[in-house]
Amino acid sequence: MNQIMDQMLKDRVAIITGSGRGIGKAAAVMFASAGAKVVVSDIDPEPAEETVAEITKSGGEAIFYIGDVTADDFAQNIIDTAAKKWGAIHIIVNNAGFTWDSMIHKMSNKQWDTIIDLHLKAPFKIIRAAKPWLCDAAKKEIQESGKAIARKIINVSSISGTTGNAGQANYSAAKSGLIGLTKTISKEWGRYNVQCNAIAFGAIETRLSAPKEEGASMQKDGEVISLGIPKQIRDIATMMIPLGRLGTPQEAAGPILFLASYLSDYVSGEVITVSGGL
Repeated sequence: MNQIMDQMLKDRVAIITGSGRGIGKAAAVMFASAGAKVVVSDIDPEPAEETVAEITKSGGEAIFYIGDVTADDFAQNIIDTAAKKWGAIHIIVNNAGFTWDSMIHKMSNKQWDTIIDLHLKAPFKIIRAAKPWLCDAAKKEIQESGKAIARKIINVSSISGTTGNAGQANYSAAKSGLIGLTKTISKEWGRYNVQCNAIAFGAIETRLSAPKEEGASMQKDGEVISLGIPKQIRDIATMMIPLGRLGTPQEAAGPILFLASYLSDYVSGEVITVSGGL
């Protein structure tokens, strides 16, 4: 089994946004273990550098790119970073994100715009910027050999985007829109042997699902944004999960690896729900 794992992403170049922590980090480490060369990206330098150090210490290949995915130049710069380093891009995982919750009648325009830009506009811009390395590269391969190798786009959505969630109008709308983008890309780029899929995660143990009482927060454009879920709500949600617990980042990363590998070469335009049965 280990030998199969080592070869699953051999010689593939992958970009994973938001991979300094949580699900993104678990996916980056797993991808590297499967043979991929990984661009680790995060808004904060320290976690990205730590993830790269962990990968390289284990014999894998990784570099980091620090930046805010909502910045105007982020998409082109991260694509250029991967291409300059390894001369190819085969896998894109749009994972970066956070939540900024409020009931809809209290939600500000800034809350709405920030989350839509982060979870929907940023993935669109990254995918668009990657066209030369996904579609144009495939065209060349088809001309030369009659067939293009499989390339992958994995968009991290949420069950909030498939069922809605009170207090998350912005996040639910963005994650639902990401599913629409996923299905459209699969239809437009299928002829280039690009498979585009989404994963709708339920409750996974990250700083976004930690008890809010722990006081985790982040800053965005001068705003301090509290992260996490009130413990009472978290406890109720856990009781509703048939498996009786939140998932681990490693358990979340497994389906991402599947969608990035040759095992999913005939899976495209799909939404895989990973929620412990919820």
